[in-house]
Amino acid sequence: MTEAAHRSAPAGRDRERSLSRSTGEREFHFTRGHFDQIAALLQQLTGIHLAPHKVEMVYSRLARRLRDLGMADFDAYCAFLSSGSGESEIGLLVNALTTNLTRFYREPHHFEHLATVVLPRVQEREAGAAKPRLRIWSAGCSSGEEPYTIAMTVASTVPDLHRWDVRILATDIDTHMVETARRGVYAVEAASAIPAAVRSRHTSEQQQANRRVLSMGESLRSMITLKPLNLLEDWPMRGPFDAIFCRNVLIYFDRHGRTEVIGKFHQLLDGDGHLYLGHSESLYGVSEQFRQVGPTSYQAMP
Repeated sequence: MTEAAHRSAPAGRDRERSLSRSTGEREFHFTRGHFDQIAALLQQLTGIHLAPHKVEMVYSRLARRLRDLGMADFDAYCAFLSSGSGESEIGLLVNALTTNLTRFYREPHHFEHLATVVLPRVQEREAGAAKPRLRIWSAGCSSGEEPYTIAMTVASTVPDLHRWDVRILATDIDTHMVETARRGVYAVEAASAIPAAVRSRHTSEQQQANRRVLSMGESLRSMITLKPLNLLEDWPMRGPFDAIFCRNVLIYFDRHGRTEVIGKFHQLLDGDGHLYLGHSESLYGVSEQFRQVGPTSYQAMP
């Protein structure tokens, strides 16, 4: 190519070249066209928006899928996704590209607020009930640490829990994470944030293969119902919920998706129910149906 022709080449070609590295640097040829096609499909399926800086994440996670499928390049993989025979791959694509970073008692101020504000308020409301009722939803539960932490908080706060009808709904779009949460078994070192008294009462330490693991006890498991769910599709639950945890999920949606999900949360919350978001999320410019009552903690308004 002459220098003049090089200067007149479209800017998009430079962008494509920056995403398509040499064979020595990448195992599979990967271009901006591949990224855009995959990003558009993910947004269509889940509402999750993949920003351009997620290129390396998309490549590294999907390169594993190409190896598993024995495919030569991303041309073949993208064609497979678009074909009828690729329907079974869609769920695996979503699982590969959704981020699942979590831990026990993550952002502890939310659990403190649940224990000191929400649960006492529910106890007062249900004081005269023969079977007091409590409903909490962990929306985007990942591998289960969040709903188990909620269950631990409830068990440590409500003294006559055996009388209560307690249901903690835990959902996630990633079916692999839902199965991990159902197993309720975690590496011992991942459970260091669990208070010792709670840990000894509600979990058991076991040897599994070459490692020590912590298994969640039946007292916690019995409170939790785990289901796969895409937040941008129809919701089968009716509520009302006393609290909803939806932390570090909305950051992956565009403004329309966030507004839609938050509006539906408001409909499902009890009259003065609470919503907990992630540390980098807020309702500013998204909804005026809540008032802020603490760091990323909101209460529904009529």
